[in-house]
Amino acid sequence: MSRDSKTATLKRLNRIEGQVRGLGRMVEDDRYCIDIVTQISAVRAALRRVEEEILREHVAHCVEHAIASGNKADQRRKVAELMDVMGRAAR
Repeated sequence: MSRDSKTATLKRLNRIEGQVRGLGRMVEDDRYCIDIVTQISAVRAALRRVEEEILREHVAHCVEHAIASGNKADQRRKVAELMDVMGRAAR
């Protein structure tokens, strides 16, 4: 992962961590259920964006490297990894 992407990803994850702590406070404070569910949806969306960015970096570096290397076994392995993770993400 590039230095800039790593920094941006860590910032996003720290923000998400704060959102999750806020959810805990909302539950402790007996906040309205729909407000809590709305915030949970926001956290999920933020995590999806981080996941997409990390996958984009993976394709741009790891998968691209496997393709450029000409190593068929490595290429198949990288594609299989992507398919597995995309399958899990779709669930």
